[in-house]
Amino acid sequence: MYPDLSYLLHALLGTARDNAFSIVKTFGLFLLLAFLTAARLLKWELQRRERIGQLPPTKTLQVPGYTVTTADYITNGILGFLLGYKLPYAVANFAAWQRDPSGVLLSTDGYLLTGLLGAALLVGYYYNIARKQGAVPDPVPVDVYPSQRVGPITMRAAIGGLLGAKLFAVIEYWDRFLANPLRELLSGGGLAIYGGLIGGGVAVYLYLRKHKIPILPVMDAVAPALIVAYGVGRIGCQLSGDGDWGVAIPNGIPESWFLPDWMYGFDYPHNVLHQGEAIPGCTVEYCSRLAELHYPTPFYETMMAFAIGGILWGLRKRLTVYPGLLFSIYLFLNGVERFFIEYVRVNDQYDVLGVSLTQAQLIAVGFMVGGVAGAVWVGRRGRRV
Repeated sequence: MYPDLSYLLHALLGTARDNAFSIVKTFGLFLLLAFLTAARLLKWELQRRERIGQLPPTKTLQVPGYTVTTADYITNGILGFLLGYKLPYAVANFAAWQRDPSGVLLSTDGYLLTGLLGAALLVGYYYNIARKQGAVPDPVPVDVYPSQRVGPITMRAAIGGLLGAKLFAVIEYWDRFLANPLRELLSGGGLAIYGGLIGGGVAVYLYLRKHKIPILPVMDAVAPALIVAYGVGRIGCQLSGDGDWGVAIPNGIPESWFLPDWMYGFDYPHNVLHQGEAIPGCTVEYCSRLAELHYPTPFYETMMAFAIGGILWGLRKRLTVYPGLLFSIYLFLNGVERFFIEYVRVNDQYDVLGVSLTQAQLIAVGFMVGGVAGAVWVGRRGRRV
């Protein structure tokens, strides 16, 4: 497995493990790639819907000298201070940063002087922008299309998604949160994907309402991007061995299995959680592997996510005239995928009317019901746009 970039480069190029590249964690890297993938696919689909007139632009008055606000000064001053406060400290304590990046970055340790310098540099940068804009004589009305707002939309989806994922993870592991609330809130682990979808969805919905952007066409446009990005993120889970593997295989790999063995059962050597037994002769930082073969559920979810993404991408043009239908199909297929994969994943079970279900299965049922209800609503609405 490849808990960080140094292990991946070791496999590809033969370079040493646990070197400077170890500060780049594999899961975080693929999480970033997932957001970039979603942003790119969303932009393409929004532009297509703009060309056919489904997503008109909104008028925005660009006022010279006022594009930099007091809030910009405050937020960027805080950002500059945090960067200046933490990054020089992290570089000066590079060995600790390699071992525990989140522990170093989320601690209160840092350099006050470089923090103040970072704040001054960013505030000064934006002050210079505002000063130059003040020389422009008149306000300028401009058309802003939804595809030009992909950056803010993606950023709000990321922030809302991370907050939602953390909230749902806290709810699922409430006893662990009560034992150490601060550690659970600040840790980089413990993220519930459905909480991320719901939190990100709420954040994007509020943004669209604020800017008077038609919501249903954007929901349809984002559906393929969401599921493909989910598949990209699951690659990071598989490569890093972050604990999202399935249950142990009861009878080993069948003799009739003709694909690579790791696609059926895997023991996740060098997993990022240090779980399992020690690897004989291993001298690097991550030296554990699971004692038994487990179902590689992140790999299964990647394949299913890409398959669903392909279906949605193929249907998107045919269903453009029925706003909301493509997103309803996404909800249903997403729910089906997650409901059945949970039967071979390691998760806490809840008793619901005599049936044992996981938190993800309960939400997946809601997604399937929502998808069917949405499709029925679109059908009854009978509106072609």
